[in-house]
Amino acid sequence: MSRPEMTHRHHILITGASSGIGAALAEYYARPGVHLTLWGRSEERLEKTASTARTKGASVDVLSIDLTKADNALKALTRTDESLPVDILILSAGMADIRPHKALAESAEVALKMSMVNFATPVAMATEMANRMAARRHGRIALMGSVASFHDLPLATVYSGSKAGLGRFSTALQAAMTPYNVRVCLIAPGFIDTPMSQRLDGEQAFLVPVDKAARKIARSINQGRGVLVFPWVFQLTRLLEMALPRPIAHRILRKLDVMQHPESEMGGN
Repeated sequence: MSRPEMTHRHHILITGASSGIGAALAEYYARPGVHLTLWGRSEERLEKTASTARTKGASVDVLSIDLTKADNALKALTRTDESLPVDILILSAGMADIRPHKALAESAEVALKMSMVNFATPVAMATEMANRMAARRHGRIALMGSVASFHDLPLATVYSGSKAGLGRFSTALQAAMTPYNVRVCLIAPGFIDTPMSQRLDGEQAFLVPVDKAARKIARSINQGRGVLVFPWVFQLTRLLEMALPRPIAHRILRKLDVMQHPESEMGGN
């Protein structure tokens, strides 16, 4: 796939850039004329991503940050944009967790943390950047949802719920920002071969290599596409669950059997 020529210094800010999709997107976009601002939790892994990007000619800044602290994230975003206006904001960071074995639901502590990382902080960041980009009449904002948002997952009520909220916010923001030439893209992937999915024991249908997923996502962002769902089969599963009576759909979903390794065993974004 050809990449658009850039006639000015593009500034791309990517959260969750220490591994997974965020790191793959940083590598994809890295080239001369591009400045990357990379956020993540692990400073060591961020530097590894940055090093790869620099070898491709991009200039890079990194920031180790905890996205459960939204106020800090907003202050850092403001400083970054005032230093060099952001052209593309990719909110790739996310947290995935499922109900522990024999537990009735996720813990309240996990629910609060996941809600901040998956919903509250990216919503606040996207809102702030939308206002700034609208004033400039230019920009792209991409938010990382999930096909899990289409389903009532008993094993992952907070994950599917937080991604569903992010999805509705994204399409609503798209409606608000289109007149100002700010394109908002919701990315709703299935299983991608990243440290997040590698924590799971169980069937991961239609697993997508991370580099292939990054190319597909970047193409949608560059084109200003409103929603990207992939692989395509998840469009069908979404329609199937919508067609089924909810009690029947819930009975099927309760039969899902997935286990998850602790994050410390597998790493994370």
